[in-house]
Amino acid sequence: MSKDDVIEAEGVILEALKGAKFKVKLSNGHVIVAYVSGKLMRNFIKIIPGDSVKIEMSPYDLNNGRIVWRSKS
Repeated sequence: MSKDDVIEAEGVILEALKGAKFKVKLSNGHVIVAYVSGKLMRNFIKIIPGDSVKIEMSPYDLNNGRIVWRSKS
């Protein structure tokens, strides 16, 4: 799968789960489980419930995603 095949979405963190995973409510109302990308982990970016984030999802599995950006607001 190339980088062009991902689906990007925006959402809000609802709950922190074990293993650096989070429940995220997308702007269309769906709730998915997302993990933190390596770049955010490497730079110690903290993500807490209520943060606005950008998610990348595979077109093959729309229930899981990767958090690639945390908004500054």
